[in-house]
Amino acid sequence: MSLKQMPIRWKITILSFGIVLFSILIGGIIIVGHTIENREKSLGEQALVTGRTVANLPEVKEGLMESEGWTTINPMVERIRTINRSDYIVVLNMNRVRYSHPVEEKLGTLSSGKDEGPAFAEHTYISKAKGESGVAVRGFVPVMNEGLEQIGVVVVGNFLPSIQEVLWGIKNEILFVLSLTSLFGIIGSWLLARHLKKQTFRLEPHEIVQLFEERTAAFQAMNEGIIVIDQSGVISMMNGKAKQLLHLNKDYTRSPIREVVPEVRFYDALHAGEADYNKELRLGSTVILYTTVPMKVENEIIGAVMIFQDRTDVTKLAEELTGVKAFVDALRVQNHEHLNKLHTIAGLIQLDQKEQALNFVFETSEKQEELSGFLVSKFKDYSLSGLLLSKVSRGKELDIEVTVDEQSVLKVYPYLLDEHDFVLIIGNLIENAFHAFDEVKREQKWIDVSIIQDKEYCAITVEDNGKGMSSEHQNKAFHKGFTTKGKKGSGIGLYLVKNIVDKGRGSLEIISQTGEGTSVMIQLPMFVKENSYEQTVKNDQRVIDRR
Repeated sequence: MSLKQMPIRWKITILSFGIVLFSILIGGIIIVGHTIENREKSLGEQALVTGRTVANLPEVKEGLMESEGWTTINPMVERIRTINRSDYIVVLNMNRVRYSHPVEEKLGTLSSGKDEGPAFAEHTYISKAKGESGVAVRGFVPVMNEGLEQIGVVVVGNFLPSIQEVLWGIKNEILFVLSLTSLFGIIGSWLLARHLKKQTFRLEPHEIVQLFEERTAAFQAMNEGIIVIDQSGVISMMNGKAKQLLHLNKDYTRSPIREVVPEVRFYDALHAGEADYNKELRLGSTVILYTTVPMKVENEIIGAVMIFQDRTDVTKLAEELTGVKAFVDALRVQNHEHLNKLHTIAGLIQLDQKEQALNFVFETSEKQEELSGFLVSKFKDYSLSGLLLSKVSRGKELDIEVTVDEQSVLKVYPYLLDEHDFVLIIGNLIENAFHAFDEVKREQKWIDVSIIQDKEYCAITVEDNGKGMSSEHQNKAFHKGFTTKGKKGSGIGLYLVKNIVDKGRGSLEIISQTGEGTSVMIQLPMFVKENSYEQTVKNDQRVIDRR
């Protein structure tokens, strides 16, 4: 089994036990060194005490004055050496002749020690010297006569114990400490390893690394953009697809999401713990759907995951299909209307009312051209003009008068909105107004549409005199799936309208009374202040700035 695949429990046990042994080794070296140092100091003081004892003996002083005084000095000094457990005691006269020595052959011979000089100048001191038997601590004490004149020197030597001897002397303590630390070290390491194993879901380190690498590769390979934010709204992770979709030129990890993508909503996920699905975000010509899902650990919100999907092509296709459907409906209505007009003209001709037939043709053509010219001149896009024209024709078919306020105008779209959003808003509101006349018997049925714009706001109002709405229905009108049309309704129209108004940072209000009618008023700001600076650029320019 390789070291990489060794279980983490054994790795931690071996590592922890190795650290304990290394710590004991370092501590042991320090303790042994300190022990030897104390032993050296103790032996030095002991040597001086013994030396002073010998130097003050009258027999020693008298023997130093004799030519062969070692015969009396040496036996007496050897007894003192044995009692004091000194390794050797040497007594020298002023000519450095040995009067005492453990080796009898050296009695009467000259000493050649290099550290003896100061002792013959009446100095008392301790020195350390290395000899054949090892390193010795030696105490030097001068011998003075009654006239306070120096007559010799006493040298007391004690050998320092070696490291092996010191260790052997404390072997029992060492064995006890090693046993105790080994026991607790192994148990503690094993418990720590078991705890870490539990914390890592019983995965080994190489398995965690492999899992991380696989998840990172999968995270980056996803076709959806993903951004992970913490509970304070700061980006903790994002993949390459997110940067591509949001037109970001660098990694914005550790940046607040509100500074990177100020249009997204994430407060519901972070503070209320509620997922927010399929919100629309437009960046220039790119249509993005994003979903925000809270992340919870032990029922506590720790952040949120934001998933971004490019829906530009799908949205364009849906809008094209919707536009085609709208034009098909318009053509159907116009075809039906023209057939009625042709029948009227044919009847007048058959009745020989040629002049009335011509007047009818001119009048009908003039009204149609007048309405078309008005819509084209007041509204920026033909899609919105065509929508309103088709709704007017549809109203005639349903015997409902649809009028567009003469003051209406729309030349510039508000912040974050475009022609597709306005087609969806106006189309849904007018369709809902048509359905408000279901089962309503009234001589005059009318729908008024007003789109007023100035430099600060764009106001949209759609009013009708249909059956109205109860207060309960007003509160639920913008909930997804709620409808009063039964099986004919989808419950999605007003929900989409509300989402678009929220995207444009606008406000929406319904005023309705049952049996009298409904008024829906929308107010959209032309520009929006966000993050303490004013966003006054169009969507395309926002994308350019972000790059």
